[in-house]
Amino acid sequence: LAMSHWAGLLSAAAKVNLLVLLVSVVLSWSSLSDRVPEFALTKIEESDIKDDSGNEPVTEDDADPEDLDVFYPTHQWQTLRPGQAVPAGSHVRLNLQTGEREAKLPHSDSGKSDTREGRRRKRLGKVDVDANSFTSQELKEALAKMKESEKAERKAQEEEVRKKFRPIEQLKEEFEKLNVKMETDYEIMAKLISKFNSSASTLDEKVAALYDLEYYVHQVDNAKDFLSMGGLRLVIDGLNSTEGALKEHAAFVLGAALSSNPKVQIEAIEGGALQKLLVILATEQPLAVRKKALFALSSMLRHFPYAQQQFLKLGGLQVLRSLFRQKGMETLHVRVVTLLYDLIMEKMLLEDSQHGEQMEEKIQQYRQVRLVPAVVEQDWCAVVPNLLAMPEHDAREKVLKLVGVLMAFCREHYRGDPALGTTLGLLRSEYEELAAEEQREGDKDGYFRELLGSINTIIQEL
Repeated sequence: LAMSHWAGLLSAAAKVNLLVLLVSVVLSWSSLSDRVPEFALTKIEESDIKDDSGNEPVTEDDADPEDLDVFYPTHQWQTLRPGQAVPAGSHVRLNLQTGEREAKLPHSDSGKSDTREGRRRKRLGKVDVDANSFTSQELKEALAKMKESEKAERKAQEEEVRKKFRPIEQLKEEFEKLNVKMETDYEIMAKLISKFNSSASTLDEKVAALYDLEYYVHQVDNAKDFLSMGGLRLVIDGLNSTEGALKEHAAFVLGAALSSNPKVQIEAIEGGALQKLLVILATEQPLAVRKKALFALSSMLRHFPYAQQQFLKLGGLQVLRSLFRQKGMETLHVRVVTLLYDLIMEKMLLEDSQHGEQMEEKIQQYRQVRLVPAVVEQDWCAVVPNLLAMPEHDAREKVLKLVGVLMAFCREHYRGDPALGTTLGLLRSEYEELAAEEQREGDKDGYFRELLGSINTIIQEL
């Protein structure tokens, strides 16, 4: 009986213990599940699907295929996958515990929207084309916006131009209504020639017509048209006028038409222009008239050996020499020296250059122009050096050039002229100081150094 009683008690105690153990296991599992949610394999809380700003992050299912290799940082450290591009300005670090690279947004951007659309709007607001931080679609959108902006600006500029200026068709219509049409140079010159030739025009109107003609005949084609319209003949006849203003402006137009225009040069010399110009220079005329006549004479002689030959035959060199004996003609002296230097050098350069058969005829014409012997014969060797006493540096430069060219023909005369040696010595001292000042200012090949070189060359040759 005693054994049976203890067996019953043990059986009841075992049942109670087993029940207590089961209850403890259940309570422990429930407590662990509540306190350690990450141990739950299927439990997803709301905080896991939202970022700090409360917005849902972009998943790979929703992402643009072109954005899959672009890393979009948040304000928390995130692991970078191999090959992912990090936007400019992001913070990047190496996690020493895991050995992985991590990145996040800088602290200065805290509080701002971190969603994909927010970042895209922020980036597209700046033109920062970085292949590591922009997708091709974003760049296309930015480029499209830039093109639209350029088109808008261009349209605005065109509209502004249309407001300020009217189209040529509208202007022509308005001119026709006003009986005004746009004239060509030929038509303008024809009117000016008609006004100059009209007996009804006053002296001032004729002078004004010549003044305007000088502007147009500078162009080679206009000068040829001027010749075909008979304007050259009228201007040459104008050199005989008793009015000094007409003579002056007629010579001015003639010189402009002759410049570098062989056809006009030939017609002018055949029309007697050379004789008329020499008469003006040889007779008592105002300085302004002689100045324009010398300009026209220079335009006729340059690069025209036949005219140079006729000039010597007509005593043109004597006419120019006489200007040095007259008072009040000092301003013409340097012009005459420049003309002689150009004519002498023109012939020398042509003879020394290589030439073909086409130039042979012109060389033969130049060989008939004996300008240098006539210069020596008429005592220009004594006249030219005296001009070195002029105070202008430009005038001295031109005189020194002619003295240097004439050295081979006037050396004996120069050596016997004590005044020339004294003048050259004074000029050398003056230009040594000026050249030294130029060099101190950093100009090693200055204007005064060049003049000093010319003076030293002449002194050495003497």
